Amino acid sequence: MEEEKGRREAHPLLRGGRRQGSYSHGFSSREMQSLSAICGTFIPSIPVEKRHVGSREDPPSKTIEAFYLASGSQHPIPDETNENSKNPTWNAIGYSTDNDEKPSKTQRERPLQKGIIDTANQTESSLLTSLAQKGLKVTKDPSCSVYKLECDVVVVGSGSGGGVAAAVLASSGHKVVILEKGNYFTPEDYSLLEAPSMDQMYESGGILSTLDGKVMLLAGSTVGGGSAVNWSACIKTPRPILKQWAEGNKLPLFGSPDYLSAMDTICKRMGVVENCTEEGFQNQVLRKGCESLGLEVEYVPRNSSEHHYCGSCCYGCKTGEKQGTDATWLVDAVDHGAVILTGCKAERFILENNKHSKKKEKKCLGVVARSLNKNITKRLQILSKITISACGSLLTPPLMISSGLKNPNIGKNLHLHPVLMVWGYFPDSISDLRGKIFEGGIITSLHKVVADDSRVRAVIEAPALGPASFSTLFPWVSGLQMKESMMKYGRTVHLFPLIRDRGSGEVKEEGRIKYRLDRLDKENIREGLRRALRILVAAGAVEVGTHRSDGQRIKCKGMREEDFEEFLDGVTVEGGVRSREEHCNLYCSAHQMGSCKMGSIEEGGVDENGESWEAEGLFVCDGSVLPSALGVNPMITIQSIAYCLSKRMAESLRS
Repeated sequence: MEEEKGRREAHPLLRGGRRQGSYSHGFSSREMQSLSAICGTFIPSIPVEKRHVGSREDPPSKTIEAFYLASGSQHPIPDETNENSKNPTWNAIGYSTDNDEKPSKTQRERPLQKGIIDTANQTESSLLTSLAQKGLKVTKDPSCSVYKLECDVVVVGSGSGGGVAAAVLASSGHKVVILEKGNYFTPEDYSLLEAPSMDQMYESGGILSTLDGKVMLLAGSTVGGGSAVNWSACIKTPRPILKQWAEGNKLPLFGSPDYLSAMDTICKRMGVVENCTEEGFQNQVLRKGCESLGLEVEYVPRNSSEHHYCGSCCYGCKTGEKQGTDATWLVDAVDHGAVILTGCKAERFILENNKHSKKKEKKCLGVVARSLNKNITKRLQILSKITISACGSLLTPPLMISSGLKNPNIGKNLHLHPVLMVWGYFPDSISDLRGKIFEGGIITSLHKVVADDSRVRAVIEAPALGPASFSTLFPWVSGLQMKESMMKYGRTVHLFPLIRDRGSGEVKEEGRIKYRLDRLDKENIREGLRRALRILVAAGAVEVGTHRSDGQRIKCKGMREEDFEEFLDGVTVEGGVRSREEHCNLYCSAHQMGSCKMGSIEEGGVDENGESWEAEGLFVCDGSVLPSALGVNPMITIQSIAYCLSKRMAESLRS
């Protein structure tokens, strides 16, 4: 009953459940028969006596029997999908969204509520009233059907870059408006249900890939952006990277005391801690495997308490302990008068010929945006002294290009930190490793794969994988094998090597992303995969494998050293699904950067101040300004850069 109560209290958009009302898919009966046959092939009904995986009960429980007998061709699949609080599949695979931790403090008021205008719940008349109540000057332009707003600064995006920039500028006494196309949720709103959470809090519902289908991309799309759904890792910009950016890229900011001080300021505001009192299952495995091999393993700083044991922060932190921008910098911004328009998407920057400067042809006067609420038909024309694009590496370049900017560097140099995963199965009988893969902090440990010249080739970490993501990424060999893999879900540890990619891609149009790895990237990923497999075996896995399409795996019991080495020699880094190779891989990316990089006019999208080379008054404060790939989780770097750039903007407004 407590579980059902918790679900009912979640935000309506995050509750899941059965589709309300009628739904027409538009397929003919023959098309539906074909689709049912395909779904039934991938998820067939299997007599439970054919199972090979032992269960906790003998004979199997009704939920396990129902799980094996279920078919993808049965209602409600594929007519509709259903994810409710009584899903029997979760019981069969041992999954639960229960969270024993309660919110660290009960909040009488949503922290950002006094600054939020949720355009999804407004009419045109009430929107005007709400804007005026927030202290904004609004006029109606009858000639072009727009509402004109005036402010000092408009920020497009509320994530790591936008949140920090908004706070710094609002705290400096400037009227700030923040545009966010996603919704605002608080810890009390989160349901921890994978499907609705991904749909509402990630770009394209968490289903976004490169054009060739090779890389699946995760990017936050909610108030707080990626900082609201990331895995809490708070790693400062590595010293070698700072040296390269300062000297090699000729960007003095990264060699300055100001930048080092900014990183300290960011970590302090976000409550970053260095230690973890209790690690979750996957990180226990990573640590044990490294220690067994005599390898160094490090704790990862996090923006939560050292006791934080939440494995569901990727769906929003229900305990409220994770300190993303929605709980820190945006609170500071709102406390200083900033206004956040949610459900509001920027369409283009307002550019005019610059009559007062020979250096830059254009001058930015603000942004044109629209509410995603169809009841609000008029555009918002937000006029400002400074305009900041902070909508991330996948959306900032398309917005700049569609606004008329011609700099060929915009949209290029996109880096993705592409990863491949390996897995190891640890039966419940391995008693010194407790828990399930969805329990405990997501990233609390890491291991660095270091070359002979001390260069870091890869960083090995553990991911968050809900059951739907697991079933999508895990290689399908047969219907029986997939069901048995799902039965092992809770005790199948995944690790991945994160590389600092030299290959790059481009994003010139929204949703159209191109990317190519280079040879060294593939070598580093392969070395990282091999190291991760050794770690899993050393930790006691009874079976290990990769995500290669043929289901590459090896059983560890009685395995000879030469057999394992032969297996490792066969671990390869294949192309994507359209590579026409014998086998393929599906890469993943949770970090996008560099697509509007800071640099000279010959190679950069913006200058060292984050200002467009073409348009005066237009700045970028998100991951797209990074001069190259970073090689570690980028949140602290993005926020530190935004802090430094927005400090400079505040100074320019004062002068």
